[in-house]
Amino acid sequence: MKIEKKNEIIMAVIICVVSIVLFAVMFMQFKTIEETDITAIENMREAELRTAISEWKGKYEATQEQLDTNMKSIAEYRETIEKNEEASDLIDEDLKESNMLLGKTDVTGEGVVLTLNNTDNYTVTYSHLLELVNELRYAGAEAISINDVRIVMTEIVEVQLRMMVSGQRISAPYVVKAIGNQTYLSSTLSLKDSGFIDRYQASGMDIKLETSRNVKILKYNGEMNIKYMKEVNTES
Repeated sequence: MKIEKKNEIIMAVIICVVSIVLFAVMFMQFKTIEETDITAIENMREAELRTAISEWKGKYEATQEQLDTNMKSIAEYRETIEKNEEASDLIDEDLKESNMLLGKTDVTGEGVVLTLNNTDNYTVTYSHLLELVNELRYAGAEAISINDVRIVMTEIVEVQLRMMVSGQRISAPYVVKAIGNQTYLSSTLSLKDSGFIDRYQASGMDIKLETSRNVKILKYNGEMNIKYMKEVNTES
């Protein structure tokens, strides 16, 4: 990832800066020792020694101040890196969630699986599937598929007596999967007289309902083309 590569470069620069500073401190100490003549020190008067010590102390304090400044910069670099990593994690998490909501990734979770089949006396139509999808959404389903075709927008149509979902042809039996609170989904579908299952079973439709802790719904394979939506300009 580009951010990780950038962080590696920054850390390399930091290590280089610290190495240069430490080398400078050691070099100054060695240079000071080399330039110091022991015999000259012995012959110096007390005032001269104090002056020399004061100069050395000043040089040391200046070096120490520079080192402290560099260490502060290093701390700021590290803080910036950590903030960038946190921001990157948040962006990745938001992107992951958006992709799940848009149907761009395979998802799994608790939910329900319904199987609708034709009988000699009853045929499942696109209007039945459309009604079922709407009822599942009303009950809080977060993801829905029919025969493993992900429903992103309501794209259930009938063309020449053949069922089409999101541009893909499907046929009976129709396996409708929904991820959400399995208790709420199943109870909503099974409401006496008003629930989808009770209404259409009474009419002769073959319907089976299962609840599961591990319903898997595949990602949407079609293209998402935005023709009419535009972002609202809040600055004007």
